[in-house]
Amino acid sequence: MTWLTWPLRLLLFVFWYAKELVVSSMAVIKDNMTPGQNSTPGLTRMPTRCRNDGELTLLAALITVTPGTLVIGNTTTDGTRVLFVHTLYFDNADASREELAIMETEMLKAVRREGAPA
Repeated sequence: MTWLTWPLRLLLFVFWYAKELVVSSMAVIKDNMTPGQNSTPGLTRMPTRCRNDGELTLLAALITVTPGTLVIGNTTTDGTRVLFVHTLYFDNADASREELAIMETEMLKAVRREGAPA
């Protein structure tokens, strides 16, 4: 990936994130409109690959805006920026981290001109 593909990657991310918002919204709406609750809330500690405060802030905002998730804090451990994320549909911490890592990778590919790190 080069900086020449950066505008296209940014545009593709916007469409990808819009799709994720719709899917998440539908899951939360379905859960709230049907009898009973299928939610299993949980908390995940997510190490990130964000290099600066701007990337970390954008990732935290994207996670928080997505229905069913909320960033409740952050810290830095051994130079790694870490987010604490509350999820409404929590299977286990590893599954939550994997889903959040996909969002982080897509965001980093879009934001960084050179693309996301491997």
